[in-house]
Amino acid sequence: MAALPLKLIVGLGNPGPEYARTRHNAGWWFVDALLAQQRGAWRHERQRQADVARIRLGESELWLMKPQGFMNRSGPPVGALAHYYQIPPEEILIVHDDIDLPPGIARFKQGGGHGGHNGVRDVIAHIGPDFWRLRLGVGHPGAKDLVLDAVLDRPTAPEQQLIDAAMQRALEALPEMLHEGPQKAMHRLHSTDADSTP
Repeated sequence: MAALPLKLIVGLGNPGPEYARTRHNAGWWFVDALLAQQRGAWRHERQRQADVARIRLGESELWLMKPQGFMNRSGPPVGALAHYYQIPPEEILIVHDDIDLPPGIARFKQGGGHGGHNGVRDVIAHIGPDFWRLRLGVGHPGAKDLVLDAVLDRPTAPEQQLIDAAMQRALEALPEMLHEGPQKAMHRLHSTDADSTP
């Protein structure tokens, strides 16, 4: 498959220091790490209710975004920037926490439903379902009624180590996704995930 011309990478999360280290903010952790890797800086765009940055990754120029509304209002900032720069959903990567994957697992995929994730649900409502996703596993608490508290709580130290390691592998796979195509990147990331979990 040909290289994937991503133009926009969005990390989903909740604003405010009380949420900064919670599982639901794993998407923000990823784009923060990517921006730090490129020695870039966020700038706040009040009219879009988002922090944005511009980076170069190899030959690719990318927008990064952290919507600054709460999780269930992630869609309008994504839709506004995508519309303004005429970026189709197929060139957008949404990075988010996923309770259906254990800590230490990260998965690329394109399209599909929201899986109960309110941020993904709102993005779909504004740009449709055909964007790419990077799902960062944060683990399931074991019962449906415990999910909200779990995602708004901090991972344990061992869980955080696993999540950080998975994010690092995803960061390493991203240039391959851009320049050699999603199949190679998915194979690399998914096979290293399998090798890295207990």
